[in-house]
Amino acid sequence: MTSWAALLFLPFAVPIALWAVWSDLSRMKIPNKAVMALTIVFAVVGLFAFELDEYLWRWVHLVVVLVIGFVMNMLRMMGAGDAKFAAAMAPFVALPDAFLFLTLLAVMTVAGFILHRIARSTDAVKAATPNWESWQRRDYPMGLSLGTTLITYLLLAAVTGA
Repeated sequence: MTSWAALLFLPFAVPIALWAVWSDLSRMKIPNKAVMALTIVFAVVGLFAFELDEYLWRWVHLVVVLVIGFVMNMLRMMGAGDAKFAAAMAPFVALPDAFLFLTLLAVMTVAGFILHRIARSTDAVKAATPNWESWQRRDYPMGLSLGTTLITYLLLAAVTGA
């Protein structure tokens, strides 16, 4: 992704990604409104960020990731909200950056899991967020990793044109 495209997306995508993170941590759900908002951001801002042919091809990323996500959801490998949010994120990722993005996702998942488990066993954190469902559940709020990966990828692209 070019620095220009990343800079265009950042002010819109970051709040939505943080919303998904917050919602998944607190309610173990990524709202469909967050998925739709991220998709709309790509639909509108993407017209200014890319040439038309690239813009249209990036919609294929959404479809491919959505199909993969639905299969993974059927196999109980990921939640439906995670699958939909990952699909909404997909058009933001340039195909040549797929390995970088997946590496970032792997790092954010391991780091997020460790930090989440530490946080939920820390009394001060639990006192500050007493009703967060992710403190009680065995499964991991993947929105934490998805959101932080999108933000990190866009920041890297803005700085380096990754």
